[in-house]
Amino acid sequence: MEIPNTSESRRSCDRELRSETCSGIRGTESENVQLLAKDRLSSFPGDMNRYIRLRFRPPYHWEGMLAFLSARATPGVEVVEFGTYRRSISLNGRRGYFEVSLDEANTTLVVLLQFGDPSSLFFIIERVRNMFDLSADWSAIVGSLRADPILAGRVEAAPGLRVPGCWDGFELATRAILGQQITVKGATTIAGRIARTFGHSFSIANGLTHLFPPPEALVDANLASIGLPKVRAKTIRALARAVCDGRISFEGIVDCDAFLASLCEIPGIGKWTAQYVAMRALREPDAFPSGDLGLLRTLGLGTSGELERRAEAWRPWRAYAAMYLWNIASERRARGGQLVHTEPRARLSSKLLLPSVRPPLLAGRSTRNAHYRNARQP
Repeated sequence: MEIPNTSESRRSCDRELRSETCSGIRGTESENVQLLAKDRLSSFPGDMNRYIRLRFRPPYHWEGMLAFLSARATPGVEVVEFGTYRRSISLNGRRGYFEVSLDEANTTLVVLLQFGDPSSLFFIIERVRNMFDLSADWSAIVGSLRADPILAGRVEAAPGLRVPGCWDGFELATRAILGQQITVKGATTIAGRIARTFGHSFSIANGLTHLFPPPEALVDANLASIGLPKVRAKTIRALARAVCDGRISFEGIVDCDAFLASLCEIPGIGKWTAQYVAMRALREPDAFPSGDLGLLRTLGLGTSGELERRAEAWRPWRAYAAMYLWNIASERRARGGQLVHTEPRARLSSKLLLPSVRPPLLAGRSTRNAHYRNARQP
């Protein structure tokens, strides 16, 4: 069946999308309305399928986005194949999935959404936009990165690399805990076991078999039974309990520093994990895991203090610098052999696991926010 393509259908879709946007916008920044109102929606009559075209400013490094997500795709929950990303989702007791592909000629991502609740449309669109970093303005970002001699060549060779977000903050934080000190392959394998053992089954084709478990399913879960070390199992259960108790919420974050400080109060979550969560779950463009071993090795530096001083020149876009440095590290490992993905990981230091560590995220926050607000304008 073809997507409706008449002028009247397009006008109808625009009206529907604007209506959904305006009805669900309370508490959301006004610039999101301007961006979302320019996206395009089509639906099949009598069907739950919707096709949504989400605009972005080129360049957009789609291959880099898919490579990052593919290496970290939770088996059964996420699938990356044939230039497409697909995952299962659950909202308000309903289940569905979405699939994202690139329409380079029209500078859009095309989202196929199968979800039975039209009232959730705005929420889903906003999450997908954040997940694929579609509001970023490359022209604003590139200036800070191009000035660095190591980043300059990579920025020119692979323009438009974005910071991958996530569908769900708790899921991403759990994934970050799993990735502490192990390879991305190992963390992905364990994430798949968690989904199969504690998540709901999801009967649909195309490789999606489960939903990632919500916090309440992991509060008392026997995570050691699937091969997870006891310390990390305890950390995940503590995180799940904090979310269920309302002490941690990944929605509506106003004070990012306060949120990250609360996150670090959970034993086993330190600065590296908190900054990684800030990058991908909170969409903080200046978040920066300065204790990451891969970043230190790529730049030939010995301490996080040295890296933080080097990174001052990249503000307010240090998260994008981290993505390029991880990209450089992956390419170096690929020379002379197959590309090997490794999980960004914390520098080995007992201090990183102390709950008293408070991540100093946002020196120059007001300047960073001003830049980012400008970047989000249509």
